[in-house]
Amino acid sequence: MRSPILRRLRLGALTVACVYVLTFLMVIALPGNPFQQGQHHIPPEAEMALRAQYDMDNNWVYFWQFLVGALKLDFGPTFTYNDWTCNQVIASSLPVSMLIGLLAVLIAVLIGVPMGVVSAVRRRTWIDVSCLTLVLLGLSLPTFVTGSALLIVFSVYLNLAPIGGWGTIAHLPLPALTLALPFIACVARLTRTGMLDALGSDFVRTAIAKGASKRGVIWKHALPVAILPVVSFLGPAMAQAMTGSFVVEKVFGVPGMGQHFVNAALNRDAGLILSTVLVFATLLVLFNLFVDLVCAMLDPRIAEGV
Repeated sequence: MRSPILRRLRLGALTVACVYVLTFLMVIALPGNPFQQGQHHIPPEAEMALRAQYDMDNNWVYFWQFLVGALKLDFGPTFTYNDWTCNQVIASSLPVSMLIGLLAVLIAVLIGVPMGVVSAVRRRTWIDVSCLTLVLLGLSLPTFVTGSALLIVFSVYLNLAPIGGWGTIAHLPLPALTLALPFIACVARLTRTGMLDALGSDFVRTAIAKGASKRGVIWKHALPVAILPVVSFLGPAMAQAMTGSFVVEKVFGVPGMGQHFVNAALNRDAGLILSTVLVFATLLVLFNLFVDLVCAMLDPRIAEGV
């Protein structure tokens, strides 16, 4: 399996390189510059000196210099936050986004998988209809609506959680649950579809004919096969949970990478834009590789394709 893994790593490195090139082309196509955005207006002489200092007058010189620095894990300065480097911004915000994102995916698995199994086993009953209705709501409602509703219920009326902010474990459940709701719906839908296919398979009918219990057939025979689409979904889901959490971070006042990326885009901060995109792309490649390895362990038939 070592050679396929190395091949996937090479393809992943090529993917990250392509993402870097495309992002850089979009960054240089943006109008404006980081020295004349918001409250960062400076005299033209100072701007010229700064541009010369960071080699920003020649886009392609900056392209190679930033790439060399990124390979050394040094992303350079950021103009969005005074006296901060891109490395410091990422080091302070990435753990926050990863913690919320991973907890959201864990919640999605712990709730979505049993929901999908029950929905498939109780097909065409009120339980199935209720689960499908919840799935539809989870996919339809935007996170700023669910996040605001959770804040009103649990923070304002029940006083069980703080109203936004970050710093204690009490600030974690509501943002993670808000971010998890769409993933719960996706996991439940994938599990239900996989379970329906598995329960109609020959190996399940054989297990039933041999006298296996209904619970054993569901959890030992059908679920390991039905869970494969869910496992494949988890790689992009984990990356999306960390990169797509800007709205959740904004609603709950969480200092994650999503807010920094949007602020960098608004301020035309090329260094911070490129560094956050590279971090997100690298995480996506690594998560997908990890998921492929897990799928290969769950189903040896696909191990040769990893």
